[in-house]
Amino acid sequence: MATRKYEQRLRAEAAEETRRSILDAVYERLRAAPATPVSVDKVARTAGVSRSTVYLVFGSRAGLFDALTTDLWWNRAGFQGVVDAVEHSDAREHLRGGIDAGVRVFAAHRDVFRALFSMAQLDADAVGGAIERIEENRAGGMVHLARRLAEQDVLRPDVTADEAADLLWLLASFDSFDQLYTGRSLPVDEVARILIATAERSLCR
Repeated sequence: MATRKYEQRLRAEAAEETRRSILDAVYERLRAAPATPVSVDKVARTAGVSRSTVYLVFGSRAGLFDALTTDLWWNRAGFQGVVDAVEHSDAREHLRGGIDAGVRVFAAHRDVFRALFSMAQLDADAVGGAIERIEENRAGGMVHLARRLAEQDVLRPDVTADEAADLLWLLASFDSFDQLYTGRSLPVDEVARILIATAERSLCR
């Protein structure tokens, strides 16, 4: 029984190593050549596996990109900072910490995020669903934050929770970040400061 469990553990570790190698290959392809379409054949060669293995592990190109975006948010980009902000008891600190953490998530892997958001428009079948799910989760987070701000009487009297959610959605987006970070060549701390200040001046008492 012990030998069997040991063999099962080795197989599981090998499977995870293969999965990780494939995700690393996609990530590096996007980072190194963000304007070049991602070929499963090239990904497989980079990862040192067969094309059929990529499909066996992820099911489809859509499954591959879905796994990559999940891995990017939760494992590579420091999304725990966003989670910590959401758990803060003070809604205003939630706003500040959430925007700051989101900016740092985007900055950590800017080129890969840019490639994914662009590909979502050009390759909707493979990438669009993955980005859509990220954006749906982000939208839900903004609604949650806006309601917390309203419940704690932080919002200005002339701002509704729905209006706050819409503005937060805009300010916490990748495009808003990238307009300042890449378009204006501002450092990460300054991008976060500007977006937080804009949110507070627009929404808060």
